Amino acid sequence: MLGAMTSSSDSAAGPAPAPRSHPARPLRPLTARGRHEAHRAASSLELLFDLCFVVAVAQAGMELVHAVAEGHAGQGMLNYAMAFFAIWWAWMNFSWFASAYDNDDVLYRVVTLVQIAGVLVLAAGISRGFEHHDFFLVWLGYAIMRLAMVAQWLRAARWASGAERRMALRYAGGVLLCQIGWLGLLLLPEPDRPWVFLVMAIAELCVPVFAERAHATSWHPHHIAERYGLFTLIVLGETVSAATIAVKSAADEHDALGDLLPIAAGGLLIVFSAWWIYFVVPIHGHLRSNRESFLWGYGHYLILASAAAIGAGLEVSVEQTVGKTHLSTLAAASAVTLPTALYLLTVWALHARYFKAGLAAQLVLPCTALLVVCCTFLGEWAVLAAGLFAALAVAAGVTLTARGARAGADGDETGSHDS
Repeated sequence: MLGAMTSSSDSAAGPAPAPRSHPARPLRPLTARGRHEAHRAASSLELLFDLCFVVAVAQAGMELVHAVAEGHAGQGMLNYAMAFFAIWWAWMNFSWFASAYDNDDVLYRVVTLVQIAGVLVLAAGISRGFEHHDFFLVWLGYAIMRLAMVAQWLRAARWASGAERRMALRYAGGVLLCQIGWLGLLLLPEPDRPWVFLVMAIAELCVPVFAERAHATSWHPHHIAERYGLFTLIVLGETVSAATIAVKSAADEHDALGDLLPIAAGGLLIVFSAWWIYFVVPIHGHLRSNRESFLWGYGHYLILASAAAIGAGLEVSVEQTVGKTHLSTLAAASAVTLPTALYLLTVWALHARYFKAGLAAQLVLPCTALLVVCCTFLGEWAVLAAGLFAALAVAAGVTLTARGARAGADGDETGSHDS
């Protein structure tokens, strides 16, 4: 769906808001909505969609914890990247489609619920994929979601004409062809599967670019920014939940609350800082640039995957502290510090840098990411130190922003006196 951002700004503006004059009718035309529609907000169906998708995110994070704790970090991260791509890509395609075409009729709702069922099937298969390299349920769940998306695009094509109709048919055909390619995960030998994943992931990413070469969808900047923000918020909430359960379980079983306090405090500071840094800027205004919006949307794979991985890392640190795993302190610390640093860097690259004035403000998050990586070598204090550095980054950002605002206000006042 992000291919909407590959076209010109004029075409991206899209048609005027589609009429919604018969809300009681069970079936309504699935026509494009207006990009500048007033008061556009996320629907309750979209929120349900997000909550169910986070169930799959939680399963992927749980299996990542088990893989890292058992000393299979490399294979675990590969499986996590593959599972998270399937979850994220299906979520993202739906979100951009809904931003442009959601008419909230009965058929649209039913097809969306089918997609939700698909992600729950995928979630049920994640454990077998990690432990036994059996990806049948993952493939099946993903196929259910994507075929439901094909149905949505075919329905949109029915009510469209000209370039918009060709775009919708290209989407439907491209998504359908990709599902055939994903069969390689089931049919090819295990050593070839990472290469199948790489090729097919690239193919999936290219579908929007191909589909929208001549016509752009009328996605809504404020709505899509809200959708991404809500999903990021729910993922961070899942991180807090997973870490809290891990700390509680370890404290109950091992009576090690004192040893766990630095991890709990540091983890909380990291999550609080992650929320603050992401939501401090009004990114929807920046999304009016098609090229930047393309990078922003695709780049969220790293933001969301790293946010979820922070929770997994905190669980690993808890298990290492109470002796449930034979990992070294360095390895356990890196499970938290590396995804935290990646999160800080990607949020800076995709969000914060467009709103920072001056070199000092621009360097806060990149330098903090480097310091967080250095915290890896601080042993049992690594997580707490990483949390403190993240909190200091927030404080520095607030201070520099306030200083810049005062300087701007003083300049305006001086200018008014001079005039």
